[in-house]
Amino acid sequence: MTNIAILTGRIAREPDTRETKGGTNVTGITVVTDRPLRDKDGKTYKDENGYTARESEFHRVTCFNGLAKTVGQYCTKGQLVSVQGRIHYTQWEDKDGVTRYGTEILADKVDFLSRGNGSGDDSDNTDAPEID
Repeated sequence: MTNIAILTGRIAREPDTRETKGGTNVTGITVVTDRPLRDKDGKTYKDENGYTARESEFHRVTCFNGLAKTVGQYCTKGQLVSVQGRIHYTQWEDKDGVTRYGTEILADKVDFLSRGNGSGDDSDNTDAPEID
């Protein structure tokens, strides 16, 4: 049995990097993908500007250890990435006792398909890994 997810999209917001009490590096990113919208007959259609109407989906992606460090250091909002990993479902109770559910991609690999936009500080991604 296999659980593989592959996403190609843009990073929707700056990466969120932290370290657990046990010393594990964790970085979360949100990757946005889109697809053509379809009408009730299953056909694509144009929006008011003449472009094919599209629907966006936002995917939570979590990276660990060395991958977390690299993604946290070199990825920025708007950057095009390809993520390979597995789908992970979680369930928890919030502070009010309500059962909540979540879905995320636990990344095994993140490929940089474009350079980052830079974060406004001295980091211009010139030391980022090469893009094939």
